[in-house]
Amino acid sequence: MSASRTQFYLDKQNAKFKGVCAGIADYTGIDALWVRVAAVLLTVTGVGIPWVPLAYVLVAWMATAKPVGLYQTDDDAKFWQGVRSNPKRSTAEVRSKFRDLDRRLADIELHYTSRNSRLADEIDSLR
Repeated sequence: MSASRTQFYLDKQNAKFKGVCAGIADYTGIDALWVRVAAVLLTVTGVGIPWVPLAYVLVAWMATAKPVGLYQTDDDAKFWQGVRSNPKRSTAEVRSKFRDLDRRLADIELHYTSRNSRLADEIDSLR
């Protein structure tokens, strides 16, 4: 079974307790410190009692740990966070990058396949 890059995982590598806040931070792209601060503030102020601790324990029990090496680079992690937050925008960005690459390749192809007498003379001189 291969790991899904769009699934929520507990982030045990960056965990303070069970990895729930670090997993939420990894999933959303928000810094883990702010997720932890929000969880503590919701619990301490009484707004989240008993829901925040109960949800924390349930998520820690139900979620799976993030596989080691799920992302190759930090850019890879940022890309997948963008896919999770806004898939349509991510596909539009990828499509735009491919269009740009295709245009650049077409320009290179046109340059090298057009009749370039200087280039042809250089090639003939090498023979």
